Amino acid sequence: VTLVTASGCGIIDMIYLPPAEDTAQEIFEAANDAMADHNYVRAVQLYNKLKDAYPFSPYTVDAELSLGDAYYLDEEYALAAENYKDFHPRHKAIPYVLYQIGMSLMKQFQSIDRPTTELDEAVSYFERVIQQYPGTPYAEGAKKNIGICRKNMAEHELYIADMFWHMEKYGSAWRRYEYIAKNYADVPDVAEHARTKSAAAYHEYTVQENEQR
Repeated sequence: VTLVTASGCGIIDMIYLPPAEDTAQEIFEAANDAMADHNYVRAVQLYNKLKDAYPFSPYTVDAELSLGDAYYLDEEYALAAENYKDFHPRHKAIPYVLYQIGMSLMKQFQSIDRPTTELDEAVSYFERVIQQYPGTPYAEGAKKNIGICRKNMAEHELYIADMFWHMEKYGSAWRRYEYIAKNYADVPDVAEHARTKSAAAYHEYTVQENEQR
């Protein structure tokens, strides 16, 4: 009778007891497998599960870094930037993290008719990489990406100046062209075009002013 009772209890336990929790290592390895399979949504779920369930695990810091990577590879650039920014400031991976913040911000820029807030911030992060970690492989990439950001920023300013021109607001156009020529000399093709248009806009502005007197 005892054997039957014990056996019966064992069956009941198997049915009603919750399954054993996955260990931190098992969750981390499953998340890494999802990353390798390009299943970034699943990887995000698992890395977040690890962070929540095992905040003090030795796997958690790596999971936090990989979480930013998973968002980035899934083209969720705003979430990627947010997660990278929350990463441990004294970790050895900080040069990479700063670079990835810059990349995540830069990737959020959509077209020259949209604000360049993210580009401005991206440049500041790329500059930090160059200044603080000049000997790392990320410094060269940061220099190149600053050039890309600055070109997009210059073309955005040119777009606004051209809008003023087409609206026949020549004074505003002239001042904006002058600003571009002065502040974007590192983007020579845009700066040269702005100088040419500045002269034309100034001429039209003076004509317009004389006609209104």
